[in-house]
Amino acid sequence: MFKSLKIYNLLFLRLIFILAGIEITILFFKKDLFFTTIFSLFVVFLLIREMYFYVKNFVLLYNKTIASILQDDFSSDFSKHRFNKNYDDLFNLYDTLKTKQKEEVSRDIVYRSILNNIETGIFILQKEGDDWNIFLMNDYFSKYFDVPKITKWKYLKNHLPALCDVIEEQGFQEIKTSIEIRVNQENVQTFVMQTSRTEICDLDYFIVLLDSIQNVVEKKEKEAWVNLMKVISHELLNSITPIRSISQNLQELVEQDSISSDDLEDIKNGVGTMLRRSDLLQKFVEGYRKLSMLPSPQKEKIDLLQLIEYCLQVMNPLFKEKGIEVINAITFKYWLFVDQQQIEQVLINLLTNSMHALENIENKQILIVAEIKENRIFIKITDNGSGIDEEIENKVFLPFFTTRKEGAGIGLTLSKSIVEAHGGYLDFKNLDGKTTFVICLIEG
Repeated sequence: MFKSLKIYNLLFLRLIFILAGIEITILFFKKDLFFTTIFSLFVVFLLIREMYFYVKNFVLLYNKTIASILQDDFSSDFSKHRFNKNYDDLFNLYDTLKTKQKEEVSRDIVYRSILNNIETGIFILQKEGDDWNIFLMNDYFSKYFDVPKITKWKYLKNHLPALCDVIEEQGFQEIKTSIEIRVNQENVQTFVMQTSRTEICDLDYFIVLLDSIQNVVEKKEKEAWVNLMKVISHELLNSITPIRSISQNLQELVEQDSISSDDLEDIKNGVGTMLRRSDLLQKFVEGYRKLSMLPSPQKEKIDLLQLIEYCLQVMNPLFKEKGIEVINAITFKYWLFVDQQQIEQVLINLLTNSMHALENIENKQILIVAEIKENRIFIKITDNGSGIDEEIENKVFLPFFTTRKEGAGIGLTLSKSIVEAHGGYLDFKNLDGKTTFVICLIEG
């Protein structure tokens, strides 16, 4: 503000000098001072000329700077004008906006680089009036679907009509669904499509993510294999390491010229330890074989209440010993079409799991309920134990994972496999310090 007033003052002073020069010239003219009048006119002319170029340069510089700012063109060089302190505010504004533009460009490059390195098809639409234009398309989408980096929605629709039709049918609203698309004139492939819509600074954006089902499955399989190999290698090392160590000690003992009674006792203890570790390793392998060779369910019509009561009869001696109250809240009659032995095994595994979760609880209780929704039956087993810790929630159904020293870690994995073989699913949830396992089965 101060510098602006200074500029106005300079212009005002120039104007005063010009007016004063004109008055003096008129005065000389009235006194018939011819040569002095001519000289005075020449001085006035120089003052007017100087003011003209001052204002011209001032306006041109401001116009050039403002035009650069409006057009996001920060390539202009104003270094020769920077000595003039009258333009400090203007150049500070220019430099500030130039720095912000560089930051925005850098962020844009980083974001685009991240999006282009993601193995998921991504494109973003921007609404302009009643039409949508392509704001961004990552390299993966362009290469995978063989679509050039176009900017018009109608051109994308020419390349991928099946995809665009689904988006238009939903009115460019948020959806998550599967879609079949033919890629490069090859067989039809299934993709998971997830969309979202957001408004930023009065601009409407529509984001589309496409993942091949095959890629999703491969990622999940890879994660499962990595987790499984960790468990298997851990279990094998736990057995092989002590066996190898004991074998080396025994070898040293038997290579002696004579074996004392103490050495003989050490040999017996070592052989016993090796046998115990071998038995554990054998149980581990048998458990793995049990998981990998699960027979197909032989389904038959079974009464739900009868099935639950049978499982409770099997578990009741243990429940009484542990002081556990079991409440069967299922009152309605319902027929299941399942493999009775396999589903019994699932229920007994879940009841056993609940029993161990109640070891350090005073008022031990297990609740069994069921409900029917949309041709599905949900059997829920809830205990008031300490719940499942967040850090192990994603490992609960992992083969051979267990938090109990005597556990084999295959009960929940086997139960999940059995339920899935019946076309249902097994899941759990923690709520208010209680753990609930849910068996979902489709009606018969």
